[in-house]
Amino acid sequence: MMSTRLIIILQLIVSSLLAQSNDEGMIRKIYDEALARGQSYEMLEHLCTKIGARLSGSPGAAAAVEWSRQVMQAYGFDSVWLQPVMVPHWVRGNKEIGRVVNSKKAGSMEMSVAALGGSVGTGPGGVLANLVEVKSWDELKTLGEKGVKGKIVFFNRPMDPKLLQMFASYGGAVDQRANGASEAAKYGAVGVIVRSMSANLEDYPHTGSLRYAPNIPKIPALAISTRHAELLSGLLSDDKDLRFYMEMNCQTLPDAPSFNVIGELRGTKYPKEIIVVGGHLDSWDLGQGAHDDGAGCVQSIEVLRIFKAMGYKPQRTIRAVMFMNEENGLRGGIEYANQAKLKNELHIAAMESDRGGFTPRGYTLPADARAKEKIRSWKPLLEPYGLHDFSQEGGGADISPLAPQGVPLMGYLPDSQRYFSFHHTPADNFDTVDKRELELGAASMAALIYLIDQYGLK
Repeated sequence: MMSTRLIIILQLIVSSLLAQSNDEGMIRKIYDEALARGQSYEMLEHLCTKIGARLSGSPGAAAAVEWSRQVMQAYGFDSVWLQPVMVPHWVRGNKEIGRVVNSKKAGSMEMSVAALGGSVGTGPGGVLANLVEVKSWDELKTLGEKGVKGKIVFFNRPMDPKLLQMFASYGGAVDQRANGASEAAKYGAVGVIVRSMSANLEDYPHTGSLRYAPNIPKIPALAISTRHAELLSGLLSDDKDLRFYMEMNCQTLPDAPSFNVIGELRGTKYPKEIIVVGGHLDSWDLGQGAHDDGAGCVQSIEVLRIFKAMGYKPQRTIRAVMFMNEENGLRGGIEYANQAKLKNELHIAAMESDRGGFTPRGYTLPADARAKEKIRSWKPLLEPYGLHDFSQEGGGADISPLAPQGVPLMGYLPDSQRYFSFHHTPADNFDTVDKRELELGAASMAALIYLIDQYGLK
């Protein structure tokens, strides 16, 4: 006669196999819905081609807020609302001018440049000065005031092409964009030019935000295309007295009112436990913001739409959040976390999509060891869909303010090789996004959200 202990063990095995079979079937249905009837691509087309650039404080940002509210209401989510937030309002003004003046080798030459976000302008007379090139903070420090004062500093450290993870390559170069203006101003520089954040040689510049340090003069800052950075470096090596003219009309206006846009499906069993999935609605002003981060926004909405279309009733409350002002302030993410704390909300997980609409590779994982291992235990369910990379930690900028509240943070991880060809550029447009890749990404996000909803992360 079979022992009671053996019966219990067999029951547990059967229960586990049934749960795995149910999960496999559910994940298959998620992908079927996304790939056969997905609407993320159509949403992105409208956001990019009918609304376009969405820099915080702009009319485009305001239109995107209203559009995303209407879309989530039309899908019949249980609740949709706007969360007010004041955001920075920086405007580029007339197109910038960057020009090499009377070089020995090439005479005068226009350069492909764009103001860095948040930069001060030059005034109508522009800035004309000698150039000095540096590739590291040590080089700048060695030059000191004697070598920098009254000059334009040209930061020309490239992204490392040898790194396989392009976000790591970006991280090794972006500090010169973020901090270069203030570091150069410490030594009396009158302006800075920063090599664009791309590993490829391109004709167009990449913008992005800078940070002015307190109590240091604010000087104008331009990004220059990687191809023209190489050209400028060569001209400077032949002519140490090379002069450069920069003219910028940008300015920072008073903070403007805006909103995070939030939609949710309310949990049927644990409604007070919240799972967030989101992207940032704002974008830079040079392109349509397709990969950064229109893709993440429509994928997040699509996660909830997929569940709704399948008739899936989540156990926990699942929220899609369109964060405002990730690019030049993070005000939306900060306000969302502040409101969650004030309302004593319990967030059990947060996922961000802000790495473009490319082929799924996996997920970045929470720092918490238990949550990390639980997600990795689901790898056999997810790997058949190309989700094999579970090696990296991290969430995303918008959800990072939730970290002090103990919320496990994770990110959707697509292939990174092409992202920095479009990031913050005039090329970040709808026609660079592949429909199937975008839909696969939305399904990949929904699959992990489903597993967290079913089993939690503890």
